[in-house]
This record gives sequence, C-alpha cells and structure tokens, in this order.
Amino acid sequence: MTDRPLDIGAVRAFVQIAELGSFTLAADGLGTTQSAVSLKLKRLERQLGVRLIERTPRHVQLSAHGIAFLEHARGLLQAHDRVLNFRAGQRLRLAIGISDHVAGPELPALIARMNAQDPQLLVEIRIASSADLLQRFDRRELDAALVRTDAGRDDGELVTNEPFHWFASAGWQRHADEPLPLATMAEPCGVRAMAEAALDAAGMPWREVFVGGGVAAVAAAVMAGLGVAALAPRMLPFGAENVGNRLGLPALPRLPVMLHSRAPDGRSRDALKALAAAFRSAALA
Repeated sequence: MTDRPLDIGAVRAFVQIAELGSFTLAADGLGTTQSAVSLKLKRLERQLGVRLIERTPRHVQLSAHGIAFLEHARGLLQAHDRVLNFRAGQRLRLAIGISDHVAGPELPALIARMNAQDPQLLVEIRIASSADLLQRFDRRELDAALVRTDAGRDDGELVTNEPFHWFASAGWQRHADEPLPLATMAEPCGVRAMAEAALDAAGMPWREVFVGGGVAAVAAAVMAGLGVAALAPRMLPFGAENVGNRLGLPALPRLPVMLHSRAPDGRSRDALKALAAAFRSAALA
C-alpha cells in the first residue's frame, strides 16, 4: 500500500460495484464504460495492496477485505461530497416524476440510493400516470420523468425492458363460457391498452370488473379474487400466481421503461444516473 491519496473516482467505482453487484450496472450509474470501471478498481486494489472484489463467471461479490473496506469507502465519499456541497453553497432541488407502473416496492431503495449519491440534493418525487408525467415534463414542471414508453417519442433513454404476465390470486378459477374478468387501471394507461389489444388479437372475450387508480389498487383487486390483471412480476403482492399458461391467455410483450431528463447540473445528472442504475439492478433481481 502506498501513501498516495486515494482516487475518489476509483473509490466511487468500487462502492457502485459493491452496491449494484455488477460492473455493467456500475458503469451505467457512473456514465462510463465497463472497462473504465474495471481499470479504476484494479488501480484501487493495487494501491491498497488487497483484492476487494472476487469475480466469478456468474456474479460479483466482495472479498473479506472488500467487506471491511466498504464502510470506510462510503464514509470517505460522504465526507468528500459534504465538502463539495459546502463549497457549492446551496442545496439543489430535483423534481422527478415516476410512473405508477414503474414505482414498485423497491422505491424506498431507489430514493435511498439517490440520497447516498448526493445527500444535499433536495429530491421531489411525484407519482402519476406516464402520460400525465410526460405532460408535466414538457411543461418544465419536472426535471426528469421515469415512465413507460410513449410510442410517439424518441427523446428518452432506455432504462430496461420489463416483462409482463397475467396474474390472479392463488387458486383462482375462471367460470366457463364467461368473458375473462379483467382488473385494469383507468385510461389512459399503456399497460391497459397493451393487455386489451393482446386479448382482442387472440379473439378472447373479456370484460372489466375493476378499474383502479393505481397499480396497488389493481393488485388488491387481483388478490381479492375479482379477476386477472396484466402486471410486472416485481409489482405483485405475495401469493399471486401467473395464470397465463393455465388459462391459455396470449403472451404479453416486454414494455420499455424510459428516462426523460433535462438535469440542470452535473450533480443532478449524477443522481439520475444512480437512479437509473439502481432501477436496472432492481428489475434484474
């Protein structure tokens, strides 16, 4: 180990790898390449004289030295960021809209990840439909919007493509010769339109039995046994079942999640990169 000061960029790369469990996701979060992140880690390990990350073909995990160093690394980054924020002399505000179909149970972890990236950044989170959030974004009421794709736009960054399936409560049975009872969100909703179009294309009759004002309400209706809903697996309450194959329902496509942003400064852009990387990590879990 040398007496030279540690490279903050290399320490930040190590923390990103440790928290996201992936060189690729760490590179996304830092806005750089996987090879650059790998090089930073190697330099840090060489300077410390220990191996921090154990690399295997399937996953990335911390070594014993890496586990011990992680807490110190986080403390170093927090101290560094506090100095920079003190120098900046003001607390920046970042208004972010997140679609109800995107904001799932991991939302607290996403917010925590952004706060860890910049504790002095004042973040406003607004939950609404993708269409509503894009309108607010275009009116400059939001600095960023994390939403389901809009077919008429090409100005966003692809964050992930998320799968959808048909779900019902455990043991739910469809009554023979009746239209498929469908729980959906209110219009306009891209997931609702996708589900109804898939059933129509398959020539499968359906009827709405519940219209919810949010994904949580739709999931509650499913668990109450009212019917079937098209949902992303990560949005489901415990006990819901994928009934697509059992009921012979049409396969549903993956839907893109897009990030639209006009971050006003480098700190805001870094926070949004951290948000996108953390969401990719959650979607792959």
